[in-house]
Amino acid sequence: MTGTSTRPDLVDGPIASRALIPRARRIVVKVGSSSISGPNAGQIAPLVDALATAHGRGSDVVLVSSGAIATGIPYLKLDERPTDLATQQAAAAVGQNVLIYRYQDSLDRYEIVAGQVLLTAGDIENAVHRSNAQRAMERLLGLRILPIVNENDTVATHEIRFGDNDRLASLVAELIGADLLLLLSDVDALYTKPPAEQGAKRIDSVAFGEDLSALTFGSPGAAGVGTGGAATKVAAATYAAAHGTPVLLAATSQVAAALDGAQLGTWFEAARR
Repeated sequence: MTGTSTRPDLVDGPIASRALIPRARRIVVKVGSSSISGPNAGQIAPLVDALATAHGRGSDVVLVSSGAIATGIPYLKLDERPTDLATQQAAAAVGQNVLIYRYQDSLDRYEIVAGQVLLTAGDIENAVHRSNAQRAMERLLGLRILPIVNENDTVATHEIRFGDNDRLASLVAELIGADLLLLLSDVDALYTKPPAEQGAKRIDSVAFGEDLSALTFGSPGAAGVGTGGAATKVAAATYAAAHGTPVLLAATSQVAAALDGAQLGTWFEAARR
C-alpha cells in the first residue's frame, strides 16, 4: 500500500458539507482517551475499520489519538489517573507502547502500516521543529502510511503541554492542510448545555463566526481519564474553521457513518482559505 492516490473524484480543497466527506482528500480524525481505553478499548477495532475504509477510498487519513496515560494506568497498578507529572510521564511511556500495538494489530487486517508521531507544543511553535514535523507527515502520507499523532506526554511539562488533544488535532489539521477535521467523543453532537440537563438542544450546524458564548459546558474529563470536554472541542473546532478546515463533532460509535457522509453530529462551517 504505497504511492499517492490519484482518485479523480476527490474534492480539491476543504469540503462544504457532510455529504462530501467520502470525497475529502485529507482527513484528520481525533479520538479521546475515554473512547478507546479501559472498558472501551474494544472500540479500537471499529474505529480502525472506518479509518481503513476512508484510506481505501483514497483519502489521506491522520489519526490524533489520546489515551497513552489512560492505557498505561492499569499497567502501573494505579486506581486512577495520576496527578503528579513524573507518574503521568511514566504512565504515558508504558501506555503509548501498548496503544500503538493495539492500533497496528487492528490495522494489520487491512495491510495498513501506522507511523507514530509524537509532538509537544514546543514542536509546533518552533519554526524548525514545525517544518520537520510537516515534512515527515507529508512523506508518511505520500507513502500511504497512516500517521497516529499524540502529545509526547513522556517529555512534555505542564508549561509546554497542548492541554488536550482537541487543540493538537486542530493544529495538525492546519499543519497538513486538512480538508476535514472529525472530532470524536462520547457525545453525539454539540448541545446548548450538557445533554443530560433538561432543556439541552442539539446543535446541527455552526456558521463560520457564529457567536457561541451562550452555550453552557460541563466539566471536562467526566470519565476520569481524559482532559478534554465540550469546551475544548468548540475551541478546537473554532480554530480549525478559522484556518480553513471544516469540522464535524460526533460520537466515536458513529465514526463509520460520519466518514460515509451521514447527516449526524454538529458541523462547523470553515472560512475560505
